[in-house]
Amino acid sequence: MTEIESEVLMDKSDDRNPAKIKYPVYQPSLTGNEKKYVDECLDSTWISSKGKFIGKFEDDFAKFIGVDYATSVCNGTVAVHLALVALGIGAGDEVIVPTFTYIASANPVLVVNAKPVFVDSLPDTWQMDPKDIEAKITDKTKAIVVVHLYGHPCDMDAIMAIAKKHNLYVIEDCAEAIGSKYKGQTVGSFGDIGCFSFFGNKTMTCGEGGMVVTSDAMLADRLRRYKNQGNAKYREYWNDILGFNYRMTNIQAAIGLAQLEQVEGFIEKKRQIANWYMEELKDYPLVFNKETKDVFHTYWMVSCLVEKADMRDSLREFLKLNGVETRPTFYPIHTMPVYVHEFSKHKVAEDIALRGMNLPSYPALTHEDVKNICNVIKQYFEK
Repeated sequence: MTEIESEVLMDKSDDRNPAKIKYPVYQPSLTGNEKKYVDECLDSTWISSKGKFIGKFEDDFAKFIGVDYATSVCNGTVAVHLALVALGIGAGDEVIVPTFTYIASANPVLVVNAKPVFVDSLPDTWQMDPKDIEAKITDKTKAIVVVHLYGHPCDMDAIMAIAKKHNLYVIEDCAEAIGSKYKGQTVGSFGDIGCFSFFGNKTMTCGEGGMVVTSDAMLADRLRRYKNQGNAKYREYWNDILGFNYRMTNIQAAIGLAQLEQVEGFIEKKRQIANWYMEELKDYPLVFNKETKDVFHTYWMVSCLVEKADMRDSLREFLKLNGVETRPTFYPIHTMPVYVHEFSKHKVAEDIALRGMNLPSYPALTHEDVKNICNVIKQYFEK
């Protein structure tokens, strides 16, 4: 234990165990109709992939995003895979993906036997760099996977212009950006297909689950058929394409619908929490991933950069010893063992990855909670 850590632990006015986490980095808020709707599923015995909550959840989610069609799936990773399959992307194709994102944005590209081509990030927003996208396009490029990282939208004007110029598909990975907006338009509604995750740490959750959205009727039909074992549309138990079992259960949809009823409140609270952090720590050497011009940032995670890479882990350990859980930002995918066969450098993404961390960001945090967390951070820098 360092001298700093010893002093702060001795200065504590309470007797909580420093090894015990008081403030987790995330936890879901299940304070609405979740139990009521799940009980209704159990009472009705509709607990699998049929039941009234599935259609209701899909319809209401499509309206929330501002698209014509939504189909539920069992998680966010298969949502991206389903999108690639529905667009016909496969062997010999290249798909542009940001390197600074969770690996699930890229792995489905390998699953369809296509090649992920990584691009660097912008230093101010941390989102994929449109100039690097343009530079990486070849005659094999078929699509761009746009990831709205940590709740901050990408530069969709620039990206959609590039896609139109080169006749490329756009898949939006909105797992971390439910309700985020670019110039007033909700993410997930720009590209050909939008993909969402409802894992337990997302802004709204089903425990596990996802959604794929589009405004193209033909794509919507393909998505539904591929997710449901390739069932023929007009012939029962006849499978005329190779499909998958990617369906969501009625119980998951019941939880998701209850969460969707509260999502605007979750987003409002998360934005408030982010502002509390930034106000409390404005005089300390942390650079936050802030809302920039023309965007509505939903702050899935309140994320920040320390000045130097070697400071990040010591700060995280200091917070942990004082009951505050954090997470590092994602490692760039091009540095992962499965992807390092072609050496490349992405300087901005690598820098963010080494200096970035996520603070507790769940909606149940109070102003007093955030002040307590910030006081620990202040003690680290002051001592």
